[in-house]
This record gives sequence, structure tokens and C-alpha cells, in this order.
Amino acid sequence: MKRRGRIFLVTGAIGSGKTTYCRRRVEEMQRSGADVAGVLSPARFEAGVKTGIDVVDLRSGERRPLAHLRTVEEGGPGEGVYTRRWRFEPEALAWANQALAAATPCDLLVVDELGPLELEQGRGWTAGLAAVETRAYDEALVVVRADLLGLALARWPEAETHWIEPAQPG
Repeated sequence: MKRRGRIFLVTGAIGSGKTTYCRRRVEEMQRSGADVAGVLSPARFEAGVKTGIDVVDLRSGERRPLAHLRTVEEGGPGEGVYTRRWRFEPEALAWANQALAAATPCDLLVVDELGPLELEQGRGWTAGLAAVETRAYDEALVVVRADLLGLALARWPEAETHWIEPAQPG
């Protein structure tokens, strides 16, 4: 009998392919007819440089701009939702939070990613934290950067860790 509520923490260095790993698993599960829910956060690139992040609702397929690189002009903390590197679109955060709040029950839950906003500041995709804690899924893929893995494991000590190693140039 398959155990419900298994949590896999997908981790690795920035740019290692965490979102790509999740996207492949999503596609595999969707092909099998599974109910896949949650969000993916694919990067946006300009001339080979990561300049932004989008968010995709896995049930509807809708995609919205989530974050852009902070500029020098944006300077220090100021208004809004931000990390050291990114300034987030409040409307997209709220929209994705709604998708996460409605994500369970499902077969595969994906939360790409829970970062400093959620794990350190208690902001951002708080509905993603709550969705993982419902255990109303067979499997959850929760993307967490390596430097935040300790916080995630403190919250979900039974979670399994899946390390993504960057592709080696061939």
C-alpha cells in the first residue's frame, strides 16, 4: 500500500536544475492521468542572463510574471516584497497563494519554491506551507535552496532530501 503525504525536498545550488527536475516529474505524472497541483517557478532569461521568474499554476496552466531582478535604483528595503536579489509582484504572489490554497487534495503537490520569504520571514507562499502540512497528497515536491534546507528539515523532519547536481559540461 502506498503511503500518503510523502515529502521530497528538492534542493541544490542556484541554477542546478531544481525547477527542471520538478517540471519533468509533473509531465510524467500528468501523462499517467494523475491530479497534479501547485506551482512551478521557471526562470526568465535575456541574453543568457536570468532576469526574472514566472509562476505557473499547474492545474490551470496559467503563467504570470512573479519576480524581477532588483536594480541599483531600487536600493534598500523600501516598500513591497523582496529578497536580496528579487523584487516580487504582490498580485502574482497572492494569485499563486490562492492556487496553493486550493491545491490539495491531489496526487502530486509541487511547491517551487519555498525560500527566504516563507521559511525566514513568514511571508510569500504561506498557503504552500499549509498545503504541504495537510498531507492530502501522495507525494509533494518542495523546492528549497541548499542554504535553507535545515529550516525545511526542522519543519518536516521526516522529509526525504533529493539533491540536484548541476549538469556537467560535456
